[in-house]
Amino acid sequence: MNARVDFEALNFNPVGIPSNRLSAVKNVRLPEERLPFTVKIVRNEEELAKAVYIRQSAYGRHLKAFADALKVPEPSDREDGSFVLLAESKLDGSPLGTIRLHTNRYKTLPLEASVDLPEWLQGKSIAEATRLGVCLSSVGQVVKTALFKGFLGYCAEHDIEWMVCTGRSPLDRQYRVLGYEDVFPEKAFIPMRHVGNIPHRVMALQVPMVEPRWAAAKHPLYDFFFRTYHPDIAVVGRELVSPNVSIRKSKPFREVAMAA
Repeated sequence: MNARVDFEALNFNPVGIPSNRLSAVKNVRLPEERLPFTVKIVRNEEELAKAVYIRQSAYGRHLKAFADALKVPEPSDREDGSFVLLAESKLDGSPLGTIRLHTNRYKTLPLEASVDLPEWLQGKSIAEATRLGVCLSSVGQVVKTALFKGFLGYCAEHDIEWMVCTGRSPLDRQYRVLGYEDVFPEKAFIPMRHVGNIPHRVMALQVPMVEPRWAAAKHPLYDFFFRTYHPDIAVVGRELVSPNVSIRKSKPFREVAMAA
């Protein structure tokens, strides 16, 4: 499918930019909602240290052997065409969640080391989400939702057609809730090299179709994603080339993460 929604005509507002953007209802401004945390693209050593910490802590709760390899930044954290999102507490600056996003602008996606994409995804602009981890606190689910809103907003801003991810059981269910569908329904779970050869489902979501499908289905997250201005989710208007960051030792953060 190559159907495309005109986001400008719809006043598509995944992260509330510009701040005076009106909703699809003429002359009605989107309501603003402040979050107790920010979501941003990692741009310096300290931010990358926080993302690495919560990533390793999250995977360490369920996949300890694999998590041991995540104690330091990975090459993908610095590659062009990939970037790391970090959710950070406004109260004390502690990390609450992270996700790394890869685009196929410069190289193949991580999942393509394990499987060939089907013909209907060949030649498409795609972004893959990896290394998702969120905190165990009561705000954890909101953090995860905000990270995915940032992911969708970035894809819309840069005309990326498809979002893909790999999910192990039972965490694959969270992607189903968002509307992701199996790329290989006949293969079910496939071992993924970039996730320690653990079997994962490969799932995809067509970016331009999210808004109309969620609207038609009255999706419970529709208003949060499309009809609310979140100034604390600031991931658009950034280049696809990652910053050249290096890591230094940083003081420990709270171990409140869970694998996701």
